[in-house]
Amino acid sequence: MKLAAKLAADWLHSPEVQALFALLGGAGHSVHAVGGCVRNALLGAPVADIDFATSAPPETVGHRVLPTGIAHGTVTVLIGASAFEVTTWRHDVATDGRRATIAYAERLEDDAARRDFTMNALYVAADGTVLDPVGGLADIRAKRLRFIGNPAERLAEDYLRSLRFFRFYAWYGQGAPDAAALAAIARAVPGLAGLSAERVGAEMARLLAAPAPVAALELMAQTGVLAALLPGAGCALLPALMQVEQAEAAPPAWLRRLAALGNRADWAEGLR
Repeated sequence: MKLAAKLAADWLHSPEVQALFALLGGAGHSVHAVGGCVRNALLGAPVADIDFATSAPPETVGHRVLPTGIAHGTVTVLIGASAFEVTTWRHDVATDGRRATIAYAERLEDDAARRDFTMNALYVAADGTVLDPVGGLADIRAKRLRFIGNPAERLAEDYLRSLRFFRFYAWYGQGAPDAAALAAIARAVPGLAGLSAERVGAEMARLLAAPAPVAALELMAQTGVLAALLPGAGCALLPALMQVEQAEAAPPAWLRRLAALGNRADWAEGLR
């Protein structure tokens, strides 16, 4: 496993975060902050939530614990005024395109292999040491969005990852998108029909709130994803709207941008 230069981030050294590291590490368990908090810190982007991955089974996590997702190995640990999601290392036993049956894993590498994108599979220890089991650090430095392993397999596990690809590309991607990922997404369009409207709506809202989502939306159109989710949608008016937003110093508003794509009444049920 590759070790990167140590991460320097204010949140990593907060008393609450260090207390959680001490809680699990002191009991002999492996514990790392993982996912978006590491990705965003490396990109210089704001960090909202701090999540942890650990070798500790959820029932052994002490302190003030809420069993918020215990069926999937996740508990919420309350320390002071902060709440942290702590998830036991997992691997997928079975998937159906929407949800997975999981089992606990014995290695951090197995936990990393079940995640979606390389830039989301970086782990940081209490002292700031970054673990990079799937090559995510190089991709972050290049702002390159790649699925972990075979894109078609990752999509078949959860078809929402098609939308997540475009959302992450809008926020963090740069340059030519990964051709293998786009080809797999185009082939997986029929699988989108099984997704809940709530999950689709949440992803579209976050994508449209990106500073510059046009390139991602054009890729969605090219792969057939946009037409599958929003029949009749088009990106032609969005650049003009964004110019007005910039001229008026108006922050991005996902609903206003959604209207610029076509504003069809039948989209409401599909996005819930």
